[in-house]
Amino acid sequence: MKRLVYGLSLALLGLGATPSQADYALTILHINDLHSRLEPITKYDSTCAADDDAEGKCFGGIARVKAKVDERRAALAAEGKNVITLDAGDQFQGSLFYSTYKGKAAAEFMNAIGFDAMAVGNHEFDDGPQGLADFLEKVEFPVLSGNIGVENEPSLKGKVPGSVILDVGGQKVGIVSVLAEDTAETSSPGKNVGFLKAETYLKGAVEGMEAAGVDKIIALTHVGLPRDLEVASRVPGIDLIVGGHSHTLLSNTDKKAAGPYPVLVQNPRGRQVPVVQAYAYGKYLGEIEVVFDDDGNVVSAAGNPILLDASVPADKEVAARVAELAVPLEELRTKVIGSTSDTIDGSRDSCRLQECTMGNLVADAMLARVKDQGVQIAIQNGGGLRASIDAGEVTMGEVITVLPFQNTLSTFQLKGSDVIAALENGVSLVEEAAGRFPQVAGIRYSWTRARKPKEGRIISVEVEEEGNWVPLDPEKVYGVVSNNYMRGGGDGYRIFADAGANAYDYGPGLEEVVAEYVGNLQGGYTPYLDGRVREVK
Repeated sequence: MKRLVYGLSLALLGLGATPSQADYALTILHINDLHSRLEPITKYDSTCAADDDAEGKCFGGIARVKAKVDERRAALAAEGKNVITLDAGDQFQGSLFYSTYKGKAAAEFMNAIGFDAMAVGNHEFDDGPQGLADFLEKVEFPVLSGNIGVENEPSLKGKVPGSVILDVGGQKVGIVSVLAEDTAETSSPGKNVGFLKAETYLKGAVEGMEAAGVDKIIALTHVGLPRDLEVASRVPGIDLIVGGHSHTLLSNTDKKAAGPYPVLVQNPRGRQVPVVQAYAYGKYLGEIEVVFDDDGNVVSAAGNPILLDASVPADKEVAARVAELAVPLEELRTKVIGSTSDTIDGSRDSCRLQECTMGNLVADAMLARVKDQGVQIAIQNGGGLRASIDAGEVTMGEVITVLPFQNTLSTFQLKGSDVIAALENGVSLVEEAAGRFPQVAGIRYSWTRARKPKEGRIISVEVEEEGNWVPLDPEKVYGVVSNNYMRGGGDGYRIFADAGANAYDYGPGLEEVVAEYVGNLQGGYTPYLDGRVREVK
């Protein structure tokens, strides 16, 4: 398969026509948001124990991804089908493999699988521009993002094309890519990397590709399903969107899916654009076949994500290599630090929308660590909680899976009015299940989505003082603890960076704080909700 790096473009459809002999069919195998889950995962998306995997209780793992991609490629090739394999971003961050090996392990396994293209995800910037640059040097396929400006960033200049043209079965297939515009708030791209609105780039990219005679165009995006639907409705010329970022399961068979696979959106030309995504963490391999007529219009789009459960045998060579890389991690990971009487819910479906038991645990642990320093309030972003922990023994590896970002405790002083402003930011994007949703300790608040974002969604805030709940005083200065990512303005908490006084950003690691808190509890931890976050309808 030939690849041509290009600058721009796309084309669209009216589904439902019957394919003819001259029609061109293309199958896309795709994943998104693997987040360094190289080993199999539990139903809670955390690392699965080897014994449980042997009993068939686990899902995913990069060895299963490799095996299933190989199997589907071979089967489709035997039928004379055209196939490409895409990754919609966020290989980085989420397990000890990333903490230890950074992007090296991801590059090794992606090369072994043989991806045709990957979108830059926001977490590819978690170790700054240089972390992404190091990854780009190791991969053997194009890593794309057209709406980021890297001209002023020496480590990335000239290394991140916006698109690529693939020669697949004698046809040119254009791929264009965009990244979430708020990446500066959700990761660490640095001051030299800029972001353009996705539609602005894509419209020009589409026009450029169409002018060059490319009439089969895929948008490989990392903006989340809500934005994908907007893009599909606004940008003419896109034939298919393969997305990531929102960890959305689309399926025609799973009752828990957020929608059908694909979702169809009408574009400005009156044609239907199929949009697909395949959850996250390597639990599914997406597979969609798109059929084009002679004019490059999509006449059908059909498929479904494939669940990578125990029925999928792992690729032996890749599994052995994962086991080899895991050896240095094992001592830390298997260390038992405590126990829990029930599942501690850290799912994004809970912690980005409402009070969750993992949010309470982490915020309580943060506050307990620094309460003797005069700190009264803890605020933790729900998006910083990356997994649940099931009942029974709790290991350090599980805690690190929940809190993989190596964030440190940050303490500072903040006026009550600024605390309210921070909470307003926290609930401002709840409709998108954004990671900024505030999990708290030492305060309780009520909020409503009946008002516009940052226009009074926070209805009331109370703070605990000497065992009593009293209204937060807008003029009083309070001691606050958060994590260093949020204190630096991450997830839109700019108020922490601008108004936080007497800040100290170099406390212990958040994972250490939580592990110590759980470990010091006699009789283990009991997850609970107490109404500290209340939504008013």
